[in-house]
Amino acid sequence: MKVSYFPGCTLRTKAKDLDKYARDSALALGVTMEEPDNWQCCGGVFTTSRDEIATKLSSVRALMDAKSKDQILVTVCSACHNVIKQTNHAMQTDEEFASRVNNYIAPENYNGEARVMHYLELLRDEIGFDKVKEKVVNSLSGKKIAAYYGCLLLRPNSVMKMDDPENPSIIEDLITALGGEAVVYPQRNECCGGYIALENPEAAKTRSNTVTASAANAGAEMIVTACPLCKYNLEKNGSEIPVVYFTELLAEALGVK
Repeated sequence: MKVSYFPGCTLRTKAKDLDKYARDSALALGVTMEEPDNWQCCGGVFTTSRDEIATKLSSVRALMDAKSKDQILVTVCSACHNVIKQTNHAMQTDEEFASRVNNYIAPENYNGEARVMHYLELLRDEIGFDKVKEKVVNSLSGKKIAAYYGCLLLRPNSVMKMDDPENPSIIEDLITALGGEAVVYPQRNECCGGYIALENPEAAKTRSNTVTASAANAGAEMIVTACPLCKYNLEKNGSEIPVVYFTELLAEALGVK
């Protein structure tokens, strides 16, 4: 199986190992991830202004590349996923926005035909957690692991449609497939404060520490997240338990780390 893969800026610079874990794990599961040629930053955040076209064009180009190959466009970073999926939804549902974008990219035309999936959805819906479980060579048995979703992976639910935004299970189901014990705790889908870290570092630290303390108090030995910014923020603010990216946990269990 071949899919298009948008790695995003963080996983190709400061977090290259997390990108490698994603690619190597996919190969171990029978999936080849093909990077679009000349991709650019997704824009970093999805602005809701309908006049803001320029920052969304790089996402549209990646979507068009996947469409041309008749492939699913897979993302690993939750921020990239949020921007690209919301852009694709806007191209499908907002006629004025789509028309303005297509004026930029003419004579080509795009109207949201590509299918966007997060890597976690690829594991669940295309590969299947049962197959993932079969491929495990280093079981995480005995490890109590807390899933941290953050803000961008599941919201807005009307567009992302990945899981229940209030009571998600996709990361917990992955933890279970890898042999670990999933720890459910109150703060698992609350904000870590990452987006206010520069403006108000103390507030970001308070938010971050609330999340990690909640996980630790529930008995977790580590936290796993799908957002590089969340991982950075939780670690930077002194998490009392290790914070790992989900691709690293997957690679470890599959024996490709």
